[in-house]
Amino acid sequence: MPLADLPGSTTGPDAAVVRVLSYNIRSMRDDREALARVIRACAPDVVCVQEAPRFFRWRKAAAWLARETGLVYTTGGATAAGPMILTSLRAHVERAEDTLLPRVPGLHRRGFATAVLRFGGGHRDTGLRDTGLRDTGLRDTGLRDTGHPENGGGNGIRLGVVSCHLSLAEAERYDQAGMLLDHLAALDVPYAIAAGDINDRPDGRAFRRIAGKLRDGWATEPWGSEATFTPKDPRQRIDAVFASEGIEIIGCGVPAGLPGVTDADLRAATDHLPVLAALRLPRVSPV
Repeated sequence: MPLADLPGSTTGPDAAVVRVLSYNIRSMRDDREALARVIRACAPDVVCVQEAPRFFRWRKAAAWLARETGLVYTTGGATAAGPMILTSLRAHVERAEDTLLPRVPGLHRRGFATAVLRFGGGHRDTGLRDTGLRDTGLRDTGLRDTGHPENGGGNGIRLGVVSCHLSLAEAERYDQAGMLLDHLAALDVPYAIAAGDINDRPDGRAFRRIAGKLRDGWATEPWGSEATFTPKDPRQRIDAVFASEGIEIIGCGVPAGLPGVTDADLRAATDHLPVLAALRLPRVSPV
């Protein structure tokens, strides 16, 4: 199903339509130019990245990706053990944080990249586009609050976003699914999404645990194709976008017909296919 069938980003008096992309980029070890073409063509407002660069000069790599895709680095990367969030200038960042999960000896450390965003309440400082990477002086200290009134911090539709990459180990993955749900609930926002590489199929225990509390985008409103792994022979759906109640899922799936993107680009960019969702967020009446 072509990308044109999925609504673009809009903000109206009653709701905002937000495009969310989830993408495992394998530490940008593959064709970076193809990766940037894929992300740009999806025209996302929010990108939940998994396997962002985590080691030598990782901030420089994150800045390059943000700049080449017309987005802004928001949070995550090495400080979240891989998950990262990029956003368009349409999103006002109210606050962001990186959370490391308990480490199991012998297994890879996991974490969550988290942001609370506002849509339709103002505009972000356009100077951020010039560098792609914000001042990271407070990056490792936890929660950052950027809700300045002049930037629309007190208005707009609030959306909590968590980018995640769960464990390859079944027991640890199930526990992390529960931590993810608790983490989202603690954000105390009217709308929330979790997106990422679940490392589990829809019939798996961890995937079902998340889908028992949140709505699985593909299962709710399938659009595009389903399987995300591997690009050369996609047979498994292990990447997903989940949404809380109140969010209207307009469509969710692996996009096809991306402008300026070939099948070769999708195979060369990384070892996963992207998941793109269009979500409608109704405005919440003030109390």
